Amino acid sequence: MDQPQKQQQPYRRRRPALSCIECRRRKLKCDRKSPCSRCISTETQCTYTIYFQDKLRARHWQDGRTHVPSSSMPSPSTVFLASTPSHVDTNGPTESALGPNDPSNAPTANEIQIPNRPRPVDPELNDLRGRVQRLERSLVHVPVHDLTQAGRDVLAGESGLPDARIILNKTRIMRWSHWVGIAKEFAPIVSCYGAICGYGDINSFDNAETRSLIVEISELLQKCKSVARNLKTGRPSRCLSSLSFDLTPPIREVADKMTTLYFQSFESTHRILHQPTFWKVYERFWSNPASASPKLRLQVLLVIAIGSILVSHGETDAGLRSMAHQWIYAAETWLSGPLEKDRLDISGLQIHCLVMLARQIFSIGGDLVWISSGSLIHRAMQIGLHRDPKHLPNMSVLQTQLRRRLWATILELVVQSSLDSALPPRISFDEFDTEPPANCDDNEIEESVTELRPQSKEQFTGTSMQLLLLDSLHTRLRILSLLNGLNSELSYLDVLDLSTDITEACRRWNIFARENKARGVTPFHRNMLDYLLRRFLIPLHCPFAHKARTNPLFHYSLKVSIDTALAIASPEPDEGFSNLMAIGGGMFREGIRYASSIIGLELLAQVEAHYMDGTLHRNAHYLSPLKKVVEEMTALSLERIRQGETNVKSHMFLCMIAAQAEATERGESSEVRMVKGARDSISLCLELLQNRLGASPLATPVQDFESVSFDDREDYTYGLGLDMDFFLTDVGFP
Repeated sequence: MDQPQKQQQPYRRRRPALSCIECRRRKLKCDRKSPCSRCISTETQCTYTIYFQDKLRARHWQDGRTHVPSSSMPSPSTVFLASTPSHVDTNGPTESALGPNDPSNAPTANEIQIPNRPRPVDPELNDLRGRVQRLERSLVHVPVHDLTQAGRDVLAGESGLPDARIILNKTRIMRWSHWVGIAKEFAPIVSCYGAICGYGDINSFDNAETRSLIVEISELLQKCKSVARNLKTGRPSRCLSSLSFDLTPPIREVADKMTTLYFQSFESTHRILHQPTFWKVYERFWSNPASASPKLRLQVLLVIAIGSILVSHGETDAGLRSMAHQWIYAAETWLSGPLEKDRLDISGLQIHCLVMLARQIFSIGGDLVWISSGSLIHRAMQIGLHRDPKHLPNMSVLQTQLRRRLWATILELVVQSSLDSALPPRISFDEFDTEPPANCDDNEIEESVTELRPQSKEQFTGTSMQLLLLDSLHTRLRILSLLNGLNSELSYLDVLDLSTDITEACRRWNIFARENKARGVTPFHRNMLDYLLRRFLIPLHCPFAHKARTNPLFHYSLKVSIDTALAIASPEPDEGFSNLMAIGGGMFREGIRYASSIIGLELLAQVEAHYMDGTLHRNAHYLSPLKKVVEEMTALSLERIRQGETNVKSHMFLCMIAAQAEATERGESSEVRMVKGARDSISLCLELLQNRLGASPLATPVQDFESVSFDDREDYTYGLGLDMDFFLTDVGFP
């Protein structure tokens, strides 16, 4: 009875294989991802087979199915037969596609030939393909394949920058930097700082001496703020009724020296001017300075101002910096005036670029240059700089190269300001097609040149450094998109991939610089370009570095952050670059703040860890370099105050870190020692500010704090208005 019934059952086909071809060949379990984890770990091409669920043809093709080696790749016109994906018609191929329903016409192998024809490109598919390619690249450079499947899943699923942690702090949106400010190692400093500012509970400190010192520090900080306010009263932007600027240049000898320094330094990374052309108009300016046009005068004065930052200012030329401030304000006023035709041309854009660079160098609204970068890029696009000159009416070789150089400079200014502001760069590769400039010196593209013969990339020219920066532009824009995008997710695998690209760019530059040392690459060049590239690594790894102390899978991020901070804090010795770091604001100050906080945090964490393990005195070889760097950064912050900075909290912060680390080493309570360090720091900073106030001809007498209006005091309540956003981003809000 059972046998006839069994014979009547229909034939049951084998289940279609869903594993990839390589896993089936190796008889391994496949996770069916695209690509699967086993193909990723073995760096093998992962290929799947696609089956159509047509009964007649499926049975026929099953009979003729053959093994497909993993190394064989399908052509664009081939579809392998496997279980039907969601985008395949489950009714099977039509007769028009496969011919009449005849076994002789059916394929005898496991593939169907489909005519090549253009298909619409799905943007989501393009994005997915790009993410897969980046993942594959990252796995080549990073030994993720050595981890277990669970470890890879953790890394692939780990993301940073949750929206809940976005902070609005005064004039800035903080997205990633808050991870440093909330580190538990900084908890005593945050508590003390809160009590000093008046929104923390001073009674939480048991020691009466500590409470007394906190009150004293609070009064000193208030005096610092009052002095700082009086130092700023001489700024032209603070008094709209007096917008007359002194545009008198220095003596010719000084002007020549500063102009030469400009072309030897900043013009290497920010190609704004064509040197032979500028020297011609420079001579015309000096032939009759009184009759020079405002555009020519501003251009010459801005170049002199930027070059002056590279020399140590003595008593004889101390007034040059004050004059430079006047010139920068005058140029900003000229740019912001009614839009005349003389603003909307190449010369007007050159002045705009020089002003943005000068504002950051002289710390004049340097942290707000992102706003100006939007206007700059809009003006550049208005006159067609985002289109390559080959698409425009015929123009000379000089004009073609000048437009390409200027566009590359604008892009560099935009990405740097976007990093510091935690805001989008407002430009993407889809919005311009301007090609990189040719690798040639300025004397090779003079007005009379009709044919350009660029040199190889291995040859150092005046454009080499700009080209090296352009090579990494795509990577840096991707970093900014992930860090600053509204709905972006920062995957750790993306971090590893992008970090590798930046590190490789730094290595290529250092190799190039060593090989071309004799051809004109200076220590300033090496420091400058390395700084512009390397500083992207700290924000990129910051959201994950804080997790490394509890999850060793993220130790690489901690290592990269520390190595980058040490590189920024200890550049190659060069007087010009040291002056820039002691005076510069904007991107130059931001890098210092990143480095200071990362190194300070590492010092506290290591001292605490070694103290708990009882190995404190056996690891002096590791702690000593960190202490030395903290001392150097403390001295630099003091020098910045001496040179014009009003931010006294950075110096106080570093002094408190050093005091806390020293107290932990001695096994003492850090509370009193840390507060004493803060008191000594603020006392010294106040003395320097008062000395500057007494020497400033434009400053008004010091205003008594009790006479400050309620509106003025608002800054005291909200963190005293003296920038420390990166260090203590969560404090300052009652």
